[in-house]
Amino acid sequence: MSEQRSPKDVLVNESTLDVAGSSRQNSELEPGEKAKAPWWSYIWDYEPGRSHEERVFIQKLDVFLVTMLSFGYFIKNLDQTNISNAFVSGMKEDLGMNGNEINLVDTAWTVGYVVGQIPSQIVLTKVRPSVWVPSCELVWTILTFCLAAAKSSNHVIVIRFFVGLAESIFYPAAHTILGSWYKPSELGKRACIFHASSAAASMFSGYLQAGVYRGLNGVNGLAGWQWLFVMDGIISLPICIAGFFILPDLPENTRAFYLNEDDRAMARERMNKVGRAPRAKLGLATFKRIFSRWHVYLLTLLYVIFINIGPSSSINVMAIWLKSRGESIERINIIPTAMSAIQLVLTVTLAIVSDALRSRASIMSISTFLGGFAALVLAIWDVPDGLKWFALLIQRAAVPYGPLSMSWTNEICGADAEERAIVIGIMNSMGYAFNAWVPLLTYPQVDSPRFRKGFISSTVLFGAQAIITATVAFMYKRDKKKQSRTDDAAPGIGDEGGIIVSSLDRP
Repeated sequence: MSEQRSPKDVLVNESTLDVAGSSRQNSELEPGEKAKAPWWSYIWDYEPGRSHEERVFIQKLDVFLVTMLSFGYFIKNLDQTNISNAFVSGMKEDLGMNGNEINLVDTAWTVGYVVGQIPSQIVLTKVRPSVWVPSCELVWTILTFCLAAAKSSNHVIVIRFFVGLAESIFYPAAHTILGSWYKPSELGKRACIFHASSAAASMFSGYLQAGVYRGLNGVNGLAGWQWLFVMDGIISLPICIAGFFILPDLPENTRAFYLNEDDRAMARERMNKVGRAPRAKLGLATFKRIFSRWHVYLLTLLYVIFINIGPSSSINVMAIWLKSRGESIERINIIPTAMSAIQLVLTVTLAIVSDALRSRASIMSISTFLGGFAALVLAIWDVPDGLKWFALLIQRAAVPYGPLSMSWTNEICGADAEERAIVIGIMNSMGYAFNAWVPLLTYPQVDSPRFRKGFISSTVLFGAQAIITATVAFMYKRDKKKQSRTDDAAPGIGDEGGIIVSSLDRP
């Protein structure tokens, strides 16, 4: 097994090093001397052997692919966050949602989300992502406009079911697409930058609702919460249309206008070097192969715990707590955006460290610890005000665990394109299958604002999350050792920076 390389110290080989367009001959260094890495190597990709053409190619992917997926995830989460913001901004009173109706609204969305997950991932193995993903985005955008016309909680419940069905495709598809273009040393940062757009959406939704409520409440007979959905749709529409032209599909079938023939060949070669297989025929044998491995079982359990570790997206604990204290509508919408800011910064920071150290499990455990600490404090509840505010603000420190786990899955299942797509789909689908009913038991609206049962259950689940993370890390390390012995006997299996991503038993 090859030695892992730190971004700080890279051993000089016999070739000329090319770093950001500059070069330094090997003869200038003493034998055994290590090249000094630039300061930005602590933050972003650093591979001394990378050619100028490859750097330009990656920059194109970052500008077009990561940006397009981030905008798509932004509008998806803007829609989800807007439900909770609308609820505390007049929708509850206007539609008579005084019981657990908001939980039922969230359950309806979750049921649709679960139903669509695996079929969508199967479709993704047959249909171009540049057609499938934007088409579904367009459907949920139209349905978002419809929410502004809802006259009862039942209308909201029905519409949210179909919104969930349309949105179900996006998150697993996005991680499948990212894993088809980026190497392990690059993937974690891009996956987490993409995921961080959800935090940006939460922040933007709070400011948007505050502004809409102040400036548009009552205009043309529409309440502020109704205008929120109208503005949501207006923002989403151009992003949907752009997706048809900007998403690059996959390396084996891309037709993106910004990638030339050399770029496309380079993309296929890069994935081949790290053992990332292209799509093949999907049949019964594929499913037998997938379900004969531990990946699908342990990774699904890991993600089920993650998705259900806190309240549903329609329950914003901090906003509900602020409302119980008599805060204004504007402050209720703006103050919780600080949680999203913390989530955004931590998501990107932990991703950078994870890629630099090539260690997913240990960095994911930092997220687990911070989230567990917040849950424990809030379960106790009767603590000094400063500590309670701190715990409420860092709740979303638990969120970076999710995109890092998806990056980990892309690496663990890297040598089997069908397994990657199906396992990611099953993980997300099963996670939300439990999420359709677990929050009804743990975080029912009638327990607000304290949610004692919820925070106790979250504390326990954070402990379970630590255990399953360690178990997956052990199994993956065991497989890498086994593969390393195989490589010694028959070299040539792709690995990068010491992380072997080829499967052990692909036919």
